[in-house]
Amino acid sequence: MGDKAHTHPGAAGRAQAADHPTSVRNVVLVGHSGSGKTTLVEALALTAGAINRAGRVEDGGTVSDYDEIEHRQQRSVQLSLVPVEWDGIKINILDTPGYADFVGELRAGLRAADAALFVVSASDGVDGSTRMVWDECAAVGMPRAIVVTHLEAARADFEEMTRICAETFGGDDPDAVLPLYLPLHGPEGPDGHAPVTGLIGLLSQKLFDYSTGERKESEPGEDQLPLIEEARNRLIEGIISESEDETLMDRYLGGEQVDVKTLIEDLERAVARGVFFPVLAAAPAGEGGRQGLGTVELLELITRGFPTPLEHGTPRVTTVDGKPRELKPCDPDAPLVAEVVKTSSDPYVGRLSLVRVFSGTLRADQTVHVSGHGLADRGHEDHDVDERIGTLSTPFGKQQRPVSHVIAGDLACVAKLSRAETGDTLSAKDDPLLMEPWEMPDPLLPLAIQAHSKPDEDKLSQGLARLVAEDPTMRLEQNQDTHQVVLWCLGEAHADVALERLRSRYGVQVDVVPHRVSLRETFGGKAAGRGRHVKQSGGHGQFAICEIEVEPLPGGSGIEFVDKVVGGAVPRQFIPSVEKGVRAQAAKGVVAGYPLIDVRVTLLDGKAHSVDSSDAAFQTAGALALREAAADAKILLLEPVAEVSVLVGDDYVGSVMSDLSGRRGRVLGTEQAAGGRTLIKAEVPEIEIGRYAVDLRSLSHGTARFSRRYARHEPMPPQIAERVREEVRNA
Repeated sequence: MGDKAHTHPGAAGRAQAADHPTSVRNVVLVGHSGSGKTTLVEALALTAGAINRAGRVEDGGTVSDYDEIEHRQQRSVQLSLVPVEWDGIKINILDTPGYADFVGELRAGLRAADAALFVVSASDGVDGSTRMVWDECAAVGMPRAIVVTHLEAARADFEEMTRICAETFGGDDPDAVLPLYLPLHGPEGPDGHAPVTGLIGLLSQKLFDYSTGERKESEPGEDQLPLIEEARNRLIEGIISESEDETLMDRYLGGEQVDVKTLIEDLERAVARGVFFPVLAAAPAGEGGRQGLGTVELLELITRGFPTPLEHGTPRVTTVDGKPRELKPCDPDAPLVAEVVKTSSDPYVGRLSLVRVFSGTLRADQTVHVSGHGLADRGHEDHDVDERIGTLSTPFGKQQRPVSHVIAGDLACVAKLSRAETGDTLSAKDDPLLMEPWEMPDPLLPLAIQAHSKPDEDKLSQGLARLVAEDPTMRLEQNQDTHQVVLWCLGEAHADVALERLRSRYGVQVDVVPHRVSLRETFGGKAAGRGRHVKQSGGHGQFAICEIEVEPLPGGSGIEFVDKVVGGAVPRQFIPSVEKGVRAQAAKGVVAGYPLIDVRVTLLDGKAHSVDSSDAAFQTAGALALREAAADAKILLLEPVAEVSVLVGDDYVGSVMSDLSGRRGRVLGTEQAAGGRTLIKAEVPEIEIGRYAVDLRSLSHGTARFSRRYARHEPMPPQIAERVREEVRNA
């Protein structure tokens, strides 16, 4: 790495389908919003010859962030694939959004990739969410490297940023995070800032000058070698310590000179094994430039240091009925197993499914089995259908370049799969299989919507179905209690994009309305009621009288109906009618229109008429009796309480606990978690945590996560209950 000359490969940089898994590298770019990922992707594509000097593809568009929503919001909101070719290797670069609301797109990118490139801004540092993703990658042993961007910033300091990365990502072994190159600075400008114009290779001891827009290699001067000696020695020791050759360190410490070729081979093995994490530097190409600083070095690292798909194990595979199936990793001749990692709508070709092939070979015009399971709780029905593969293509900006087949280890787009959703498995028609889905974050921000007009109402259902098919981090809820349509999102930006896509892609205009939680009513004490339904004028008469007693029950008891009628005051055939009327009224509520729960209703007495009494009459009488009992009783409003678990860094524990208390929460306890974090468990009324997904992110600077689940309903404080009743009266 860094000891090889390169020329601009021209059109060869425009990657097509790969012919063998060893000629593929799948790398995902990870980093916070504004760290420079998309700019880096374009710089890599420029160096690889996939785009022209103006940073454009043939149709005039950019290779990434080409969605209209991304142009309007000036940020990435979705996963994008940019395939390039370098030294005969196809590199699938997966550019992910850095904003926390689009972590679902990041998770999809991690699933499709075999290695991760963490992009860190020299001017902004490492944020909490990037550290969390690093930990996720570490848990599964994914190979990683770090690239420092924004070196042109006035206060950028590559050496200091490298030290921070070693402390943040190195854990107990900071020598596992070391630079492969040091920046070469040009003369100081009027502001005292010396721009980075090139790199010094620590292993090769070569200078790589990018100041002219073309990478030029030269030997360092005698005065420059001492400047890199300490960093070079530390790098060599770091590489050797991760080497599989146990005698190499003894030989090195004994004064033996280890040749550069051996060191580079050991470095490549250590990176591919996920035990050594090199730090590199990069900057975008200058005006009219052909190569951005550090891009050649990055492409070398990806092609030579990152693993091939053959070294990436296949996620767990079963038959559709759950029986385990063992598959040879990444074999183009094995049974087909591919996964839809992203679904989107293209204005020109319609629905597009980005697919990673893990086993076998996917061919155009092939009929495949599409399996989707395990996301029913998010509005995705389980499905098993056969569909025909139409056009296979390699995406590049707005272009789709047709290919005839896609082998194991590669990625491509499939057009017009009508039932396939993100997370679905594609397999052979005669051998249907299912891949274990990747972990998705829970959407915890509710967005209640309603159609803006009647034409919008007709299109709303289909538009929402398409929206959740594209994005499994979004959950669609049709709340039967509040009669609201609720989109559960990851944050405000996620919600904004959902509304924009409904409008621009599916032609549906919606209005956002206040989200309502599912309240309940119950009796605060015993009460009696008499239901009298007597009508004798005109036609068949109606006669039914019943007397009931209502008393509260413990939470979770529901509605209990007891018959204590004696002497046949209410004929036996009409007692179920009274119960039916009572339950119907309980479902409608007795004061504020919320369902009545946790009461025992006892039928004590009543009267009937031999001719005019009927099932309908006693149903009405039962409902009237319950309403009369409520009129003379203390009715409590019950609110849902959620059990909340918050995983937060130790620095923010006090702030989070104070905030929970301010939301009428009861902290149940805390537990120490790994990585300097604490798990806080609390019970909080749901009405108080509608925006908690947004507020917690702000409170913890994006480093906390939380989960919630319904615990029970319990009485509202009187002042809040009265406010709710007032709102109902004024509605």
